Amino acid sequence: MDLNATRMFVAVVQAGSLSAAATRLGIPLPTLSRRVRELERQLNVQLLARSARGTRLTDAGMRLYEHAARGVEALLEAEQAVVSDQAQLRGRLRLSFPPTVQPWWDLLAAFQHRYPDIQIYVYSTERRLDLIEDGIDISLRVGAIVHEGMVARQMMSVRNILVASPKLVERFGMPVDPDALHRLPCAVWASRVDTPVRWQLGDHVIEPNAILSTNDYHHLFSRALGGDVVTELPPFLAATPIREKRLVRLLQQYPLPEWSINLLYPPQRHRSTIVRAYLDFCQSYLPKIVQACEIDADE
Repeated sequence: MDLNATRMFVAVVQAGSLSAAATRLGIPLPTLSRRVRELERQLNVQLLARSARGTRLTDAGMRLYEHAARGVEALLEAEQAVVSDQAQLRGRLRLSFPPTVQPWWDLLAAFQHRYPDIQIYVYSTERRLDLIEDGIDISLRVGAIVHEGMVARQMMSVRNILVASPKLVERFGMPVDPDALHRLPCAVWASRVDTPVRWQLGDHVIEPNAILSTNDYHHLFSRALGGDVVTELPPFLAATPIREKRLVRLLQQYPLPEWSINLLYPPQRHRSTIVRAYLDFCQSYLPKIVQACEIDADE
């Protein structure tokens, strides 16, 4: 049964006439009349008896109204409660997440459009913070969770992508196996400047010829686009330039390992309304982030 048409029918009964209901609802009278007739056809019963002196309820219409009016009233109350809660949701939310995870910045903008009275502080860093000591409500963590005292809600799993520019591939040739990377200039992400980096490509583990090591994926992205290096990039950065043919995937048959993205927060029996709202919003926004990471298999 069409819920909107049912609400219109209830409005007609409560207003006393089609014209009065149309005025109250702010819709054209022909539209209201058409939607009520469509409801009658759907139910295969006459709800309103129309005559030159106006309309009156049929027996079937009376039965429908008695049941539907209570449901419509409950829905209106629920809608008003949600709007009221949303309007009153105000305060501060303290977050941390890595600067590379661009979709989470987009999520944050959408969250603030939904809840404009929430003030947000973001500590953007690759460093793993102590949530209690640093006063963070929720942290986005990439990779394994080692802090057993926190609650971790897994959002998604992704894997980095090995890429190079078409110019570099034309210059050096397309590598056919991981060992071929030894003859190519590579750039790697490293948490420490003095830590050797190994790439696990399928069952193969290699130490690439790293002419650059950095903990800044954005710089790796820039150098790859410039045709200088082969590197691994998160799908948030790699997907669009791969679709636009500005980067090409290398060694797809030798995938890099998956890693998980989690929301980490202190265990509290009664979480704040703002924290719950943010967690729920992240879950609802997740399909957009997944879509931003998607790359066709043949690209």
